[in-house]
Amino acid sequence: MKFQAIVLASFLVMPYALADDQGGLKQDAAPPPPHAIEDGYRGTDDAKKMTVDFAKTMHDGASVSLRGNLISHKGEDRYVFRDKSGEINVVIPAAVFDGREVQPDQMINISGSLDKKSAPAVVRVTHLQK
Repeated sequence: MKFQAIVLASFLVMPYALADDQGGLKQDAAPPPPHAIEDGYRGTDDAKKMTVDFAKTMHDGASVSLRGNLISHKGEDRYVFRDKSGEINVVIPAAVFDGREVQPDQMINISGSLDKKSAPAVVRVTHLQK
């Protein structure tokens, strides 16, 4: 019985003992400095800044992300959003606000889709960040 337990234990430990040192992070060389990286994610440094004027030129259904201010409430879930390039109407359901209050002097980020079927075009907001 003890012999069987020893044999079983050795079979369970064997894969770890025979494992080759492959994969994971190899620190043989120093990483390149941030300014020398040619590809990959680098955060917001290489993110294109989208403006209201640029968003208005995009196709119907395009995903947009804008940074600016809500400047007026037009009724129900319709608002006017403004950034440094211009203004656009936005539709923000109460569920997107999630109980948060936004003042006209607060900078916010909105994300959603462009609806050009409406005249004038509107952004249907799905995410709002203060």
